[in-house]
Amino acid sequence: MKSLYSRIVITMLVVILSSSLLGFFFANIYYQIQLKPFNDEKTAKIAEEVQQFYQSNATISLNEYLENVGELGYELYLTDGADNTTYFGGEFRKKDLPDKTIQQVLAGETYHGIDTFNTGIFITGFFDNDVRNTIGVPVKADGKQLALFIRQDPEQQFGELRIFFAMILIFTSIISILFVLISGRYIVKPVVKLTNATRKIRKGNYDVALEVRRKDEIGQLADSFAKMASELEKSEAARQEFVANVSHELQSPLTSMQGFARLLGSGTLTEKEQAEYLTVLSEETTRLSSLTKQLLTLASLDQESELRKKEPVRLAEQWRQLIQMTEWSWREKELTINLDLADVDYTGDAELLYQVWSNLLTNAIKFTPPGGNIQIRLHEDTTNILVEVQDSGIGISKPDLAKIFDRFYKANQSRTREEGSSGLGLSICQKIITLHHGEITVESNHGTTFTVKLPKN
Repeated sequence: MKSLYSRIVITMLVVILSSSLLGFFFANIYYQIQLKPFNDEKTAKIAEEVQQFYQSNATISLNEYLENVGELGYELYLTDGADNTTYFGGEFRKKDLPDKTIQQVLAGETYHGIDTFNTGIFITGFFDNDVRNTIGVPVKADGKQLALFIRQDPEQQFGELRIFFAMILIFTSIISILFVLISGRYIVKPVVKLTNATRKIRKGNYDVALEVRRKDEIGQLADSFAKMASELEKSEAARQEFVANVSHELQSPLTSMQGFARLLGSGTLTEKEQAEYLTVLSEETTRLSSLTKQLLTLASLDQESELRKKEPVRLAEQWRQLIQMTEWSWREKELTINLDLADVDYTGDAELLYQVWSNLLTNAIKFTPPGGNIQIRLHEDTTNILVEVQDSGIGISKPDLAKIFDRFYKANQSRTREEGSSGLGLSICQKIITLHHGEITVESNHGTTFTVKLPKN
């Protein structure tokens, strides 16, 4: 399997090679359309100037003059159409010129061989040392009509320049490949770190330091990965704490029940003691059953992302029913219940919402001292339905407020033990309200106020 580094390097090299070939292809097209006619016209002008200069200075030797022109970087071919042919300057590699072409030039026509020379689409035709790749003009010397064919000698005029461009191409290619190798490593390095960090997380080690300071997409990925690792670590810690708490909460009543069961089976207890221990066993059984039910409820809610059941709910009617069902508990403590219930309808899961109200009211009754009061208010604004449950209890300290909705958290360990609290009730409330796309908050100063905010349907 190819590594990401090799894929990036190969991709970059393919891009460089492809772009170079495409650039060469389009440059050749530009040469054929634009530069080739321009070169033909330029060389034709030079040939005409050579012709006109000699015609104006017929006293000089034509051969000597053409030798001088050849030394300036031109290749020349002079012929009378018969056996007399002479070459000046550089030597043509291909010397086969059709007689028809020579006769046309002898007849006074100008031969545009550069423009008509067939080289395909490649610019290399410019350097093709062929006598056909020339400009032909007629020249009259010593009463004879001659044909002069001329072209620039690329080897003499552009030899050093060609070497220079070749060196540029070679060095550019080498440097490009080196930069591709280095930049590929630079791109892949953070990904390698992410891979190694993933392996550590898979083994349970969430302490990963990526140290990626880049601001691009890979840097954002590394930052998101680090945050994810931190959240996973918190989640794992919460899971372990949850398991420990469940084990503790289950073990306590079971140990108590086991101890009392042994005492009851010993046959040494009086009837009064047996009755007391049976009562304790019944209470512990009830507590264990309640804890198990709450755990099952919480596990079920954790599996849900949306409500399964939605129905019209008359919230005020739910509260009146709940007050009636718990009357014995708040009357026993001589508590005053103040109701301010607006006639509000809501669409949601009636059973789950009733459980929220029940948990909130039970906690308010539980932690309000005898003779206190509880205020329950149900109202609405333009966007939300608000439920407030306020008690006159001792309140909750600020450190406890931040953790009040954590699972198994108990602000007063000794008292909640006596009251049979599992520390799951408020967690269940928060989960239910979240499923209804609402929120639950708590404030505590003189007493405690829980506020549930439900968005209007």
